[in-house]
Amino acid sequence: MSQNPERTLVLAKPDAVQRGLAGEIITRLERTGLRLVGLKLVHIDTALARKHYAVHQGKPFFDGLVKFITSSPVVAMVWEGPRAVEIVRKTMGATDPAKSAPGSLRGDFGLTIGMNLVHGSDAPETAAKEISLFFKPNELVSYKRDIERWIVE
Repeated sequence: MSQNPERTLVLAKPDAVQRGLAGEIITRLERTGLRLVGLKLVHIDTALARKHYAVHQGKPFFDGLVKFITSSPVVAMVWEGPRAVEIVRKTMGATDPAKSAPGSLRGDFGLTIGMNLVHGSDAPETAAKEISLFFKPNELVSYKRDIERWIVE
């Protein structure tokens, strides 16, 4: 594996935590072969929510996003591996659960766009910014697994 594998932020949103699906999200992502390198339970405050969703500021749904993400704890995670962003997004499924493939998290467990269980960064550059909002560098732990040779060419 390269010295600097790609990383991405994943949030098991309030609905996932309340429904007891955080473990399922972790399990499905682990099964892809990605490595979990950061994990914490956080109750996002309004200031952090506004920073995290800043790209949507001014849109009609912005206040609803902030209200929802601050309504209950989330499980914040950082995953790393080749094409981590792409792999996580495929595992999550489409934003609209009704358009998500069976086998994806949203396809299997979601019903509405507003409560779609999980957030994942949309690009490596976005991931770097989002990760820095939720984790300090010393909270992320890179490591090797013996199984890597069976996962990564």
